[in-house]
Parts: sequence; C-alpha cells; structure tokens
Amino acid sequence: MQRLDLPEPIAAYLVADQHDGRAVARCFTSNGRVLDERNAHSGAAAIEAWKDACSAKYTYVAHPRAVETLDRSYIVTSELSGNFQGSPVDLRYIFILERGKIASLETAP
Repeated sequence: MQRLDLPEPIAAYLVADQHDGRAVARCFTSNGRVLDERNAHSGAAAIEAWKDACSAKYTYVAHPRAVETLDRSYIVTSELSGNFQGSPVDLRYIFILERGKIASLETAP
C-alpha cells in the first residue's frame, strides 16, 4: 500500500479513530464539527459521544487510499471495512483544518 502524505491533524485523527471518543475529540478545535450520516455533532463533548456511539454500534477499520486538496478541504478516500451492511465501502472524509486541528469533518460515500 502506498504511503500518503497526510497533514498531521488528519494522520492523528486516523490513529485516534482506532481508539475512543476522547482521543478523537482531542483532534478537533474547541468548536469543531462532524457531519456524519446527515447528523451534525459540534464541540468536544458531542464529537466524543458521536465516536463512542459509532464504536458501540460498529467495528471498522479505515484504509486511506488517496488524498486530494480542493480549496481549503482535504479529501481522504478510504476503504472502510467492518461489521456493517455493504462492507467494504469507499468513504470520503472531507476535512477542513484550522490552527493545527480539525475544524470540520464530513463523511460521504
């Protein structure tokens, strides 16, 4: 597999995503936002709760395949495999960074 040149906040998120909600929330700005499955989660507590709920419901691993930039966004395409219907799927993580942290993350098919 090729090694992607990911910005540090994104690389840190991908590592934290294999752990818990607290680790994931630390990757975001204080008013960071996640948009996942048409639901928005804003702020550290909401992001931590979102990740913990996802981890309780699903076991998954993301394998980043490509990264591109578009304006201020970094789009990371990953193969997501786990115990969910349709696994594996390609998922796009759309990140906006701010001051060395993630300001916004949107997931999209």
